[in-house]
Amino acid sequence: MAAAKAACLNHVSRESSDINRLSKFYQEIFGFEQIESPKLEFNVIWLKLGPSFFLHLIERNPESKLPEGPWSAVSAIADTKNLPRGHHICFSVSNFDSFVQTLKEKGIETHQRALPNGKIKQVFFFDPDGNGLEVASREDPEQ
Repeated sequence: MAAAKAACLNHVSRESSDINRLSKFYQEIFGFEQIESPKLEFNVIWLKLGPSFFLHLIERNPESKLPEGPWSAVSAIADTKNLPRGHHICFSVSNFDSFVQTLKEKGIETHQRALPNGKIKQVFFFDPDGNGLEVASREDPEQ
């Protein structure tokens, strides 16, 4: 039996040297809305998508010795073709084709594929800090 009862995802956090740029990206691309953030000893921006998905953007510690994101490591990691097996967050959208077109119009490099069953399409790309993202197609529940 699991130690936790009724566990669910609360939030995902991303550290960044430019949380305002990252916030703008997630608001423009996915429709996150900025919500009230606590006053901490470092800057944070909290974003919300839908009723229960939260993204916390946290100001990077300038003294940190860790790489900021995948682009800080080796160049092969920055290739979108590596994301299907690499670290990424996945969102689902009902307007997959127009979503991908918007990414292209914004000059965002992508890697697309479909699952072997052909029913689900996927697009992989990076946010401005090099964090891996996937968007998968899903049927529109209102159709």
